[in-house]
Amino acid sequence: MEFDVWEAGPAYERYMGRWSRRVAERFTALAGHAEGMRWLDVGCGTGALTAVVAARCRPRLVLGCDRSAGFVETARATARGPVSFVVADATALPVADGVCDAAVSGLALNFLPEPAAGVAEMARAVRPGGLVAAYVWDYAEGMGLLRHFWDAATTADPAAAELDEGRRFPLCRPDPLHALWSEADLHEVRVTPVVVPMVFADLSDLWSPFLGGQGPAPAYVASLPPSTRDRLRDALDTSVPKQPDGTITLTARAWAVSGTRPR
Repeated sequence: MEFDVWEAGPAYERYMGRWSRRVAERFTALAGHAEGMRWLDVGCGTGALTAVVAARCRPRLVLGCDRSAGFVETARATARGPVSFVVADATALPVADGVCDAAVSGLALNFLPEPAAGVAEMARAVRPGGLVAAYVWDYAEGMGLLRHFWDAATTADPAAAELDEGRRFPLCRPDPLHALWSEADLHEVRVTPVVVPMVFADLSDLWSPFLGGQGPAPAYVASLPPSTRDRLRDALDTSVPKQPDGTITLTARAWAVSGTRPR
């Protein structure tokens, strides 16, 4: 069964979009940039990073690319400013060499079959001295929501261990990310943690987005028989920390990596 499902934009927004926007805000603050730049958002999904760039970075234009037509449709519906979107693969970007000032990617790099090919395409798209940057979740340790989820899933269903994103994506750590950028012949490479709070009103607020089927964890939930799904929800309920009023506060860490194309 295919567990990396990317089709329904609204369901993904409920699951991860709200947190992606918070990371995008801090990510763009880290990246040095001038006004009037031409930006390329690779693997733009439902447009979280594109929207933040358009709102905060005063770009000349932003082009978002994603291979999911459903996600691109959602992104277009809420777009504001000098923004456009196209359905395209990250390893075959629809732009000429060196036409962008910055190529960025949010929460997408690790899902590419060949991440190195995606980084090479991003580097090709920017001018000499241009920025190439991305961020990915720290699935193994720092992304509290998914760490609690996969630990609970393995308790309810030991076979889930093979699907754990912390195991699947060893790329999402500082050393592998630094190496990937360096091997693409990018200069001034830096890897920086980006941490945001995740606050849920109650267990339902945390659990219900996993029922939307978009992304590895929700697609796994959709594959379960009702009895196993209930055991997973109960195991998650037991594991997450709760405040006296029922709210659940976690933290989510992403790793941001950046470099520049040689002049």
